[in-house]
Amino acid sequence: MAILERFTDIIKANINELLDKCEDPAKMIDQYLRDMTEDLAEVKKETAAVMAEETRAKRMLEENTAEMKRYEDLARKALTAGNEGDARVFLGKKQQLADKAASLQATFDAAHANAEKMRQMHDKLVGDIETLNSRREMVKAKVAVAKTQERVNKLGASADKAAGAMSAFERMEKKADQMLDQANAMAELNTAPVDEAAALEAKYASAAGDAAVDDALAKLKQEMGL
Repeated sequence: MAILERFTDIIKANINELLDKCEDPAKMIDQYLRDMTEDLAEVKKETAAVMAEETRAKRMLEENTAEMKRYEDLARKALTAGNEGDARVFLGKKQQLADKAASLQATFDAAHANAEKMRQMHDKLVGDIETLNSRREMVKAKVAVAKTQERVNKLGASADKAAGAMSAFERMEKKADQMLDQANAMAELNTAPVDEAAALEAKYASAAGDAAVDDALAKLKQEMGL
């Protein structure tokens, strides 16, 4: 049976591990739900068929066991009535049924094992679907938060870059100030020092010239009778 061949893979599937491997859990969880719902419909159908086989095999085994008991009871009655030959016939029929019982028991055991597998597969799928349904909105919410966090991280990186640019600008501004101060200092050093004695000499030289002019003017006025 094809569905039973898939039993091992389905029963061993760990829905949590599958979700952890998803690149986009929000989309994949919906896909898993669709796939598993389809599987569940098939499993339900097959499980019902296998359980029916189990029930039929059990009924045949029970009927055979009942027949064996009936023929044994008939053999007892025959012996009680003193009919040993009839008892032998009844016991022969019971022996035939006993030989058949082994085959019926094996058939029932196989049908029961298959039914157990199908029930486990059915219960596993039902449980996984319930898990997916309960986690779907939670997973989608986490994905939304994660995407928001990614955008925040990108904005944070931009802010860090702007802060770095501002810091670099401040360093350049300080360097420009330092260069300007250095240039002013060099200009001050390159200016010739003032000779105070020479300045005073020029002052007094100018005063002496003014006095000479005054004397000449007074003499001229005297000569002119002014």
